[in-house]
Amino acid sequence: MKYSIVIPVYNRPEEADELLESLTRQQVKDFEVVIVEDGSVKRCKEVVDKYAGQLDIHYYYKDNSGPGPSRNYGVERSKGDYVLILDSDCVIPEGYLAAIDAELDREPCDAFGGPDRAHESFTPIQKAISYSMTSFFTTGGIRGGKKKLDKFYPRSFNMGMKREVYQALGGFSKMRFGEDIDLSIRIFKGGYKCRLFPEAWVWHKRRTDLDKFFKQVFNSGIARINLYKKYPESLKLVHLLPMVFTIGVILLLVLALVLEFTAKGGIPVGHAVLPWYALPLIPLVLYVLMIFIDSTVQNKSAVIGFLSVEAAFVQLFGYGLGFIKAWWQRCVRNKGAFAAYEKNFYD
Repeated sequence: MKYSIVIPVYNRPEEADELLESLTRQQVKDFEVVIVEDGSVKRCKEVVDKYAGQLDIHYYYKDNSGPGPSRNYGVERSKGDYVLILDSDCVIPEGYLAAIDAELDREPCDAFGGPDRAHESFTPIQKAISYSMTSFFTTGGIRGGKKKLDKFYPRSFNMGMKREVYQALGGFSKMRFGEDIDLSIRIFKGGYKCRLFPEAWVWHKRRTDLDKFFKQVFNSGIARINLYKKYPESLKLVHLLPMVFTIGVILLLVLALVLEFTAKGGIPVGHAVLPWYALPLIPLVLYVLMIFIDSTVQNKSAVIGFLSVEAAFVQLFGYGLGFIKAWWQRCVRNKGAFAAYEKNFYD
């Protein structure tokens, strides 16, 4: 068997149903599906049973341990030559495995990953979050974009590797968050060849509202510092940008507030006068317009463009604040890896 698709699931039977249904439509059929129920209260066993006659599918239930150990559990019970890791909130286009086949035939490699997109059926807020997580203007293109500020690291929503590579690296670590980047770093450090497969993309739902999205990116900021403590060389300029953005926005707003109460007059602009307190707000206005226009054009919707502005600020502030908190706890106060997590991401 060529591919083993391993999917950890935690309280998401409806999403698992959509994912499995999409896998029944794959053009390539040489694969098995391994579902690992990670201590869920809302189990997806009935959903899995529904696809028993359509997929080579295997279901396992285990106590909750987080996504990394659950993926390892599934891989240990799989038998494909290649291990493919998907998140349960993904939907797979019918040409996904065919695209992987084509890339491996064209240029073999040890590990790989693909980008993600928003499906037309997603809600406007899901499309806005998808834009925020994939745009060059928010992430630097490091999640699979054509333009990027750093090399591509496969992520757990869409990654794969040879079985022997997975086994040699020991699979995912016990990190509760950032475990996929941890494994990607070890892939490169181990000297394995890793590539982006641009046509092996998935539809990725991510979070369903901005509160959940904030929690996700906040924990991503924390995870980046935890990764830095393990691999100091892994911290790049692009990872600092959300923190710089967060501090910069706060300073600009404070400066505008100070100028409003202390500076009189302003700069003549035509027949009007631009007050001094408005000057620090110009960079923010320009950034908002850039996000709004770019997302509106991409999504063909001004509503999604507006929501994308909200999502971008939630993403950058959430990541930046998590990064700052973890830096303070881990690098200044020398606390342990879980010191910055007030709650488990999966609560």
